Amino acid sequence: MYNKNMKIGGRAAMCAVSAALIFSNLNINAFAVENNGLPSAGIDFFLSANATSVKSLKDEDEGKTKGDEFNYISKESKSEDKEEEALPTATASATATPSPTEKPKAEDKEEDELVIEETMIATSSKTINQKERELEAKREEEGFKSLVIAKVNDYVNVRSIPSEEGEILGKLYDKSVGEFIAEENGWYKITSGSVTGYVKGEYCVTGEDAVDLAKKVGTRIATVTTTTLKVREQPGLDAIVLGLIPIEDELLVTEELDGWVKVNIEEGDGYVSTDYVTLSTEFVKAESKAEEEARLAKEAAERKAAQEAAARAAREAKKKSSSSQSSSSSSSSDTEIIPAMTSGSGSQLGKNVADFACQFVGNPYVYGGTSLTNGADCSGFVMSVYNNFGVSLPHSSAADRSVGSSVGGLENAQPGDIVCYSGHVGIYVGDGKIVHASTSKTGIIISNANYRSVLSVRRIF
Repeated sequence: MYNKNMKIGGRAAMCAVSAALIFSNLNINAFAVENNGLPSAGIDFFLSANATSVKSLKDEDEGKTKGDEFNYISKESKSEDKEEEALPTATASATATPSPTEKPKAEDKEEDELVIEETMIATSSKTINQKERELEAKREEEGFKSLVIAKVNDYVNVRSIPSEEGEILGKLYDKSVGEFIAEENGWYKITSGSVTGYVKGEYCVTGEDAVDLAKKVGTRIATVTTTTLKVREQPGLDAIVLGLIPIEDELLVTEELDGWVKVNIEEGDGYVSTDYVTLSTEFVKAESKAEEEARLAKEAAERKAAQEAAARAAREAKKKSSSSQSSSSSSSSDTEIIPAMTSGSGSQLGKNVADFACQFVGNPYVYGGTSLTNGADCSGFVMSVYNNFGVSLPHSSAADRSVGSSVGGLENAQPGDIVCYSGHVGIYVGDGKIVHASTSKTGIIISNANYRSVLSVRRIF
């Protein structure tokens, strides 16, 4: 006799058999327990973290019948939550566990999408940086059109009015640059350095003609924007690191590539990524009349002092030579040779600085260091030497280019002057030489001052 209890028992048996068959295929264990919350079968499922519900298994079976591809669904998905809510009698805690050697396709898809997303972000970032650089280059080129560049054998006068009758305010030397303000009767009104006045247009170029010339006469500078910049032997992040440069230091650019620039540092020529520097162009500016007069007077005084020093040295040498000849029978072998003089006598304080710096030759180079005995880098060495004389200087070779006053070039250098290079700095000691904290291999040494291109020579004393 068929009754309701038989119907329930039949359904329970069918569920048990179906579950056993499905679980045996998936290698999932089921345990019969006493559970008043499961009147239909009395079975609870102890599944791993990635198990699936009975309904999911049923849906899977139906999907296979229809030829659909089966996709594992994570526990956290909203669709699974709805499936679990639809099973009031027998629910599972999670989805089915895949084989240890096989990743669920959903996880593979998520990982692939993550890799694709990261690649897209990196590519997008690179594209944005490249576009920013291109935009900056275009802006700079547009700015070159507003320059006025002297194109003469020597210089063109900067006058107070647009006429040769105007007072001479200064000089714009060949390849020197001013900012265009206005044009009047064939004259350009410019501002350059501390000078604002008029130059005759026929001796200068501006507008489109100034763009190409500006690229030739300007000095291309890369200013470091990261804490420590790695200069590499080749343009690539996997290339060997040639040297380290601190933030805000300025490097002379000798070549520009796609995303990289070639720069000159103490260790030699290397490459840096344009992502970590800002590029700019520096120009020589006009010299005012007052600045010229002060420079000429200073040079004249230095020449006079040098001549007097040379004369004193010659007299002293002659006196010693005469004394040696009178006290010795071999006069030819006792003749003293007059020592070579350095260009310009310089101040005594400057000589003291140079003498003090030279006593540390042989001590180590340490990047970021300021110790004259235990190790210093180039700007740390200069800073610590001058600190001994009560002068506070920045710990930056780029900033050293702005301290004291300019002497025009290496030909005017005197002992104690600061000689600035691309990413490097040293102290002039006379006779065409500098003392400097060179590299970690060489330490503090004395070198020829012109061993690299000099950007500036600054005088403190």
